[in-house]
Amino acid sequence: MRTSLFIMAVVSMGLVSCFKDEPLNAECDIESAWIHYDRPEEYVWNLSDTIISNVFSVENTVTFKVRPGTDRTHLAPQFTTTEGAVLEPASGTVRDFSNGGLAYTVTSQDGNWQRTYLVEFIEEHRTTRDTINYDFERVSMFTDDISGKQYYKWSELKEDGTETNSWASANGGFSISNPSAKPEDYPTVPIEDGYEGKGVKLTTRETGSIAAMVRMPMAAGNLFLGSFITESALRDPLRSTRFGMPFDKKPMKFVGYYKYQPGETYKNRDGSVESGKTDEGAIYAILYNNHDAEGNPVVLYGDNVQTSEQIVAKAIMPEVKATGEWTRFEIAFDYNGKELAPEILNTFGYSLTVVFSSSKDGAYFQGAIGSTLYIDKVEIICESTE
Repeated sequence: MRTSLFIMAVVSMGLVSCFKDEPLNAECDIESAWIHYDRPEEYVWNLSDTIISNVFSVENTVTFKVRPGTDRTHLAPQFTTTEGAVLEPASGTVRDFSNGGLAYTVTSQDGNWQRTYLVEFIEEHRTTRDTINYDFERVSMFTDDISGKQYYKWSELKEDGTETNSWASANGGFSISNPSAKPEDYPTVPIEDGYEGKGVKLTTRETGSIAAMVRMPMAAGNLFLGSFITESALRDPLRSTRFGMPFDKKPMKFVGYYKYQPGETYKNRDGSVESGKTDEGAIYAILYNNHDAEGNPVVLYGDNVQTSEQIVAKAIMPEVKATGEWTRFEIAFDYNGKELAPEILNTFGYSLTVVFSSSKDGAYFQGAIGSTLYIDKVEIICESTE
């Protein structure tokens, strides 16, 4: 009996020692955020706008969207952080957001790391224009927090003059798979000589050895309305592309200018050459319901952006033909007999994505190295509200 008690005591001491020696957490991230309103329908367009369930590691800004005129002087957003991290000011602190975003600092459990977030409440105004223009003039150099590399990103000005980072690309994934690449060698880059002013150049590039080991030998140049999650790019690439931005107009036509030249040799994901097959680019737009029947928010991914049951209308260019001259395209949205619900449209319950890719099968890492698509002066022409 004494022997058993002695063994138990030794084991217990060992466990205590293990617990004491376990290193403290070095992470300092905000993981989720939410805001409580007694009558949320008066402050937000959708109930889901009160919750940001996933704040991704690459993001340093937490944005809540509110209706125009919302009082932002006494708001108390709440947060969850990585284990043991300390948030300053504390979650639930009442603050005045009426003059813009405010800083929150997260300190890791071990006290060695800090990260500062900007938390903001932005008024989401209804769209008044019947034609939405994308000219790709607003381009800047971005430093990725995950890879530490720099690459290009695009933004747009909304009608109220505020800037929105609505355009995304898979440049973040390429920064991990080919860390030695210069910004100009990435799949998606700006050009100075677009159709008018600046344009965008999308090129299917060969990735590095890291990506090749997980059967991702190439990266198509792409640009789309939505977001790209760098941290999961190698683990789950199809789910790293999150297509769509809330939209409150009925799109009728998708218009723009392009040039395209396919690469010489089409290869499958395993590196085998597919003789006689020519690479194709992709140009399309999708409108979808961004909430399911139970009211849960919905986003489309790389594996369902053209097939989801949430889709309401499509505008897909059937063939992106090779051309060395700027060529105009015009594609009508096909609603396939579906009607938009005014109550959903008026509360940003639909999302629109516009997608360009230098290789149509690039999401599955198939195509031709060197395939190049140029894009400029894109418009979404909507049903007139006059």
